[in-house]
Amino acid sequence: MKVGFVSIFGKPNAGKSTLLNALMGEKLAIVSPKVQTTRHRIKGILTADGYQIIFSDTPGIIEPRYRLHEKMMHAVKNSLEDADLALLLLDSRDDWAENDVIFESLQLRVPAVVVLNKTDGMAAERIAAATAFFGGKAYVREVLAISALKKTNLEQLLSTVLRLLPEGQPFFEGDDLTDLPTRFFVGELIREKIFLLYGDEIPYQATVLVQEYTEKSTLTKIRADIIVQRESQKGIILGEGGKMIRELGSTARKDIEAFIGNKVFLELFVKVRPKWRDTETFLKEYGYN
Repeated sequence: MKVGFVSIFGKPNAGKSTLLNALMGEKLAIVSPKVQTTRHRIKGILTADGYQIIFSDTPGIIEPRYRLHEKMMHAVKNSLEDADLALLLLDSRDDWAENDVIFESLQLRVPAVVVLNKTDGMAAERIAAATAFFGGKAYVREVLAISALKKTNLEQLLSTVLRLLPEGQPFFEGDDLTDLPTRFFVGELIREKIFLLYGDEIPYQATVLVQEYTEKSTLTKIRADIIVQRESQKGIILGEGGKMIRELGSTARKDIEAFIGNKVFLELFVKVRPKWRDTETFLKEYGYN
């Protein structure tokens, strides 16, 4: 059977997480309109008759400013090392030359497919020009135009991936969708709501640590800490009279219940940890290895 690791690389907001979710038919990676939503490497295992593809969503490629960013770029490096195939994703309305520099800097040793995303509504001539631009690059095997959000041309992308992957034995059991634990995704779903509900500063200076995940037959009890850097941010997370954290908990709980298929009792607490993004001890505690 066709088996291999396929890593998705690109700038922040290229649509990597949306593409992973669309290919998997499941929401494994959180999404938001804000850049740098993804902080970890998230694997999605797609198994069917004749193939097993292990897709990796990776953080958007940036110049690190904090140790947290360095950890994020380390996740990109790990995805480079074990990839059998690279999907180089870009927003097709973005600067092509700038993306080319980033893709070239990856120094890929495996076949690469440039995936022009967000092409819905784009003129055919513009798509053809982008295809020609990237098609002439030495690191590119093929160029495809898609819309991850509209799920356009995903079957063509999947067939291209399968054609370029090697044959082998499966790495995971047939019903596995990911190699990450459920509590990881619970923390991510809470973090996604922080991105959606709060202004620009808070999402980037906050993280979530699931402290308790207890499954019972009719209810799953979850207790999670929201970590911020300053007391003023704690006040913003809580909101006046606790209004904002109640809204955060309510919206997160609905998504968590849908994800795990069980009723959820969710408790959220806010803790202040100054400079956690630059402190190795905190980063390890919060799962940024």
